[in-house]
Amino acid sequence: MAEPIDLFRRALAGAARAIAKDPDVEVVFASEAVPVSGKTARVPSPGSSLQPRLVAEARGAADSLALRLRHHDDGLHRSLAPAEPDARAVFDALETARVEALGARTMDGVRENLSELTEARVRGDAILRARNAEEVPLATALGLLARERLTGDAPPVAARAGLELVAPWIEEKAGVELDALGLTIDDQAAFARLARRLLEDLDLAAAPDESDEPPEPGGEEQQDEQGGADEAGDEGETGPTPGETEMRAEQVDDESDSDSAPQELELGEDAMSDGQEASDSPLASPARRNWDLAPETDYKPFTTRFDEIVEAGELCDEEELARLRSYLDQQMGGLQNVVTKLANRLQRRLMAQQARSWDFDQEEGLLDAARLARVVVNPAQSLSYKVERETEFRDTVVSVLIDNSGSMRGRPIAIAAICADVLARTLERVGVASEVLGFTTRAWKGGQSREHWLAQGRPGNPGRLNDLRHIVYKRGDEPYRHARRHLGLMMREGLLKENIDGEGLLWAHNRLVARAEERRILMVISDGAPVDDSTASANGGAYLERHLRQVIEWIERRSPVELIAIGIGHDVTRYYSRAVTIMDAEQLGGAMIEQLARLFESP
Repeated sequence: MAEPIDLFRRALAGAARAIAKDPDVEVVFASEAVPVSGKTARVPSPGSSLQPRLVAEARGAADSLALRLRHHDDGLHRSLAPAEPDARAVFDALETARVEALGARTMDGVRENLSELTEARVRGDAILRARNAEEVPLATALGLLARERLTGDAPPVAARAGLELVAPWIEEKAGVELDALGLTIDDQAAFARLARRLLEDLDLAAAPDESDEPPEPGGEEQQDEQGGADEAGDEGETGPTPGETEMRAEQVDDESDSDSAPQELELGEDAMSDGQEASDSPLASPARRNWDLAPETDYKPFTTRFDEIVEAGELCDEEELARLRSYLDQQMGGLQNVVTKLANRLQRRLMAQQARSWDFDQEEGLLDAARLARVVVNPAQSLSYKVERETEFRDTVVSVLIDNSGSMRGRPIAIAAICADVLARTLERVGVASEVLGFTTRAWKGGQSREHWLAQGRPGNPGRLNDLRHIVYKRGDEPYRHARRHLGLMMREGLLKENIDGEGLLWAHNRLVARAEERRILMVISDGAPVDDSTASANGGAYLERHLRQVIEWIERRSPVELIAIGIGHDVTRYYSRAVTIMDAEQLGGAMIEQLARLFESP
């Protein structure tokens, strides 16, 4: 009979594999926690007595290492890390806070385990012995402050006295960057760039030279064609992130940006450094080699200072979210039978692609009970085994991008929210990751972007003149039950404003490209053309529509992402080559199921 400590280790390893989404992860006990080596996590042993506190710390250490395997790219981290030892320690602590927050925000059990781990880390840290600010380790202090910003969990009581010695100085110098960390938590490269700016504000690291930055994707040839366009921007302006169009909260960006260049729409300043292998890049995959990283376009935003990417739960309080979700459930009430049928039909179609098959009469494998009768009749007959044949169903992620414009108000946005709800529930049942996103603007007829343009003297051809608001209703790895209430936010009065489809589409596309799944599907739910009066009046009525067509053509022809669209009340086939139009939720099932089924059935 196995010892309790062995059973605990096996359970710990199973949980680590589930969190890391990697069946090869192993957990072994050591005298203390050490950095992960390959796919082996060495965690402190709780001893044969399995004391509850030591068990919780071991769980926390295993969870932390599993989250690092799942959400952290070592090659990218090394390429962006500062050289100074003190700055590097802070940089590493911020990245640890990021990967652990991704788990703590979606799994309550992991949050509790990581809290115990944090307590254990602090018990042996110099922050407990600090008597003045100079004795406080900044890596520990900033790691705790970042953890609080990202998860809402207060620092351990034992560390608060030491933390109070440096917290006012950190808040004064880098409070803005700390507040903005949560906006980039899903994007390691963007988070790392923000961490570098935080280090600069604290005078821990110098601003990186151009030679230290990973080169623009596309190689020297593409850079030559740009003719030094990168130099046209301001010195303090950072480039775009690989997972999304460069967007920052207004409090983050203090730079002058009137010369913003079109390269802000490109994917990836950080794709690959000279000595970095393709596999080290977060954008690398067999399907993505030898294709341009951004569409050729003259489109540009006048400024990105006031744009934001925001979690749905941050736009209203819990009480209002519950009320909005209740209202959405009322909208679904009359369609409950339809919704259930849709979910079941779609699930059957997807499960059919994952059906098991077996190879029989094998020399080893699982014992084939159906053939045991042969051995009973003839004991000389050898035992027969069977082996499950590997399924051809590819690892897949589906992103649902919803137009959150004012023209969707009323029944159309309710249909879109129902669609997202059905898809998220059903895809989770069959083990397919899904995310739900929305795009709109922060203001009608231009916001602070337009005011900034007016203050600059109305320069000609300014580009996009409104403040983007991109909303994450459900992250790709977030369980449906956690995101269920967020979908009700679409019912909120005043949320739906203008729609700038081209940038919204690029944002959702680039999030998919950064995913590890082999197959990526993007489903757009919209009611027609992009509309923003402020941008159209300053650049011409076709400016936004032309950019949307360029983005769609680029994705459909050059990208590994498979793009489909559902038009609600309007024909969107003039934009998308794979699109259907529905007029009511009654038609939603057939459209959704057929579009997705065709994709999943294609080779």
